Amino acid sequence: MKISFHGAVQGVTGSCHLLKAEDANGHERQLLFDCGMFQGQQMCSATNLEPFGFDPKEVNHVFITHPHADHTGRIPKLVKEGFRGKIYMTRPCIGLTKLVLEDAHHIMKEDAEKCGSSVLYEMKDLLTAFDQVEGIGYHEEIEPFPGIKISFHDAGHVLGSAFVSVKAEGKTIIFSGDIGNDDVPILPDTDRIHDADVVVCESTYGHREHEGRPERSQKLKAAIEETIKNKSVLMIPAFSIERTQELLYEIDLLLKDELKTSISIFLDSPMAIKATQLYRENQNYLRFEAPMLEEKDRDFFSFPNLRETLSVEDSKQINYEKPPKIIIAGSGMMSGGRIMHHLIRYLPDPKNQVLIIGYQARGTLGREIYEGSKKVHIFREEVDVNAKITAIGAFSAHGDMHKLTRWLQPEDGQTPKQIFLVHGDPESKEVFATHLRHQFKTEVVIPGFEEAFTL
Repeated sequence: MKISFHGAVQGVTGSCHLLKAEDANGHERQLLFDCGMFQGQQMCSATNLEPFGFDPKEVNHVFITHPHADHTGRIPKLVKEGFRGKIYMTRPCIGLTKLVLEDAHHIMKEDAEKCGSSVLYEMKDLLTAFDQVEGIGYHEEIEPFPGIKISFHDAGHVLGSAFVSVKAEGKTIIFSGDIGNDDVPILPDTDRIHDADVVVCESTYGHREHEGRPERSQKLKAAIEETIKNKSVLMIPAFSIERTQELLYEIDLLLKDELKTSISIFLDSPMAIKATQLYRENQNYLRFEAPMLEEKDRDFFSFPNLRETLSVEDSKQINYEKPPKIIIAGSGMMSGGRIMHHLIRYLPDPKNQVLIIGYQARGTLGREIYEGSKKVHIFREEVDVNAKITAIGAFSAHGDMHKLTRWLQPEDGQTPKQIFLVHGDPESKEVFATHLRHQFKTEVVIPGFEEAFTL
């Protein structure tokens, strides 16, 4: 059995891992786990256009852990280059993944016009890919080939997210995808590992500890109160899937129990608006406090202050709304989308504030702003960064060092023989690797790009 790593090894994006295993009849099967896009650059960049480090025609099946583009963004490219197997994902993941890939294709076409390059895939490739998709339930074991058994388990990261366990050749290998944070108010808890010989584990926040939920709520409340007091603008760049819904839920609680205010709150992201509707339609996969269901509209993602701006014209009208106001807009890493226009308009004013609630990958505008740049370039325009920049780590959809450590300890007490760390910046992986070697006394490997290992 062999595993090779074709993304998310030099940073946190581009997840793509290939497992070669023999079935019960001695035939080698190639299984791909995630097929993500490299982010922190234009979508038509050279990295995403480069050939895969394997032949897509020889891959038998693909298993997707969750809908985010850094785990799904190159699926249509894989299909375009000859992949004809099945694409397995959880049922609620299907609609969100299609939404993500349609949005990525739209942005990609715009990027291609700017950089003069070709797009990764055409819409026909995306539609073909979804003809190959098959939904699977949590804890439902499938056997795509004799002697190779695969199950999806709830990762608690976003709606429909999963970690995947593979049983083959007498071993159990687990691919983490992204493991969710503790105490997420709208998602079930992350499932525990029951047994594992090998784990491929994300390490986004393997080097740090998040604040607790009460502290998170108080920081959000303080940011809103400061915005009201200063009659200013609070900009919240938010990922359309999970972060936006969790943020709306938290604001709804604050307005219901602690903050009595009529401040205008704009959800200025077509993708987030559509994703929130998918969350509404999949409430049976969510977990939330009972009081939300007792409200008249039984809707925990909307409240009187909230205005959804789906069209471009609606978005432009936000400019004419006098402060104080709150603008929630994509993209979460400030690498595109409507947040860019708001940043140009409001970053220079020191009364305003940017609240960062998600990971900012290297090379993104969000990372520049988070690290304290005083001038940034947006749409070839130099913009002064005078606004207050704050961050709340506990809104992250990724577990921190302590959560990941607990998750890696199987319930049967048997520590994995090998742990491969992916999906993290170099310093995060190094710190986490040292911690795990000390904690578990097991082999911890930080693989290189396209490096292969025999298990």
